[in-house]
Amino acid sequence: METRLFAIGEDPANLDAILVTHEHSDHVTGLGVFSRKYKKPIYLTHLTETAIDWEGIPAPRQTFQAGTGFTIGDLDISSFTIPHDAIDPVGYVVRSQGIGCAVVTDLGYVPDSIKMHLRGVDALLLESNHNLEMLKVGPYPWSIKQRIMGRKGHLSNDAAFEFITTDMDSSVSTLILGHLSEHNNYPTLVEQMAQQALSQRGLKPRLHIAEPGKQSCIFDY
Repeated sequence: METRLFAIGEDPANLDAILVTHEHSDHVTGLGVFSRKYKKPIYLTHLTETAIDWEGIPAPRQTFQAGTGFTIGDLDISSFTIPHDAIDPVGYVVRSQGIGCAVVTDLGYVPDSIKMHLRGVDALLLESNHNLEMLKVGPYPWSIKQRIMGRKGHLSNDAAFEFITTDMDSSVSTLILGHLSEHNNYPTLVEQMAQQALSQRGLKPRLHIAEPGKQSCIFDY
């Protein structure tokens, strides 16, 4: 986390807080150490806090109930439950000065409740995790494949682009597709499918594919 922040010219010491979506290791490894070093509060649901092994690190934590909102500085943050195989996973919409940004990854499908929360946002980070055929013939054990394809797994390219073509709000001016699988997806495929989906809608947002292991650009308004 430190390396990537420094790479874009941001000092971790200037952060106000850390938002956690769920307890899976790819989201929280190093969280306690980072928070203790920089004395930054961690915001997460009550249940998610209990599911993390803090290893005795007295990290400052602010817990909340999934579905509620809170304020950090001049940011108004709303949380919403997402369908994923974690104890209490959430997504976030962050609003400030009339601009709304949403983070929606690690979900098996997009229920109507999430579609409602995403109305009116300007920037959207949406999961486009895997190509279904690549996943089926790929190297993962069948049990893992079932988990990923399940209703509490990860959003496939097809599911992501169905949402774009049928439900994504025209207010979205920046669309970031992320959480791509390194083994079961190709960034070029995601970009091609996204362009086709957007073309069907007649939409022309700024499109960015967040590739695994690569630094994304800075998005500003």
